[in-house]
Amino acid sequence: MVTKTHSHRYRVSDNHPSLDGHFPGDPIVPGVVLLNHVQSIFQNWQPNYRVVGLQQAKFLAPLRPNQECLVTLTEKPANKVKFECTVGHETVATGLIQVEKR
Repeated sequence: MVTKTHSHRYRVSDNHPSLDGHFPGDPIVPGVVLLNHVQSIFQNWQPNYRVVGLQQAKFLAPLRPNQECLVTLTEKPANKVKFECTVGHETVATGLIQVEKR
């Protein structure tokens, strides 16, 4: 991989289709949507690599629609990449993905 750390900010809009029914009157972004963003951010950062597995994921706080989320990716040994998703100073999710060269 070219660099050791990469960060990217994004927001899930309040009209995202996954929010319908998750949960009515108090919507939160589903974990799978958050993980999809982590994978997409990784692919844009390291296009010569691909995600082949999710080794660990912890969801620590809800991510609400339209909140700015900062995803930080950090290269680890053995083709692993740690991710941390934060809103302000609060960590909403952390985990470890397995990657391999294309």
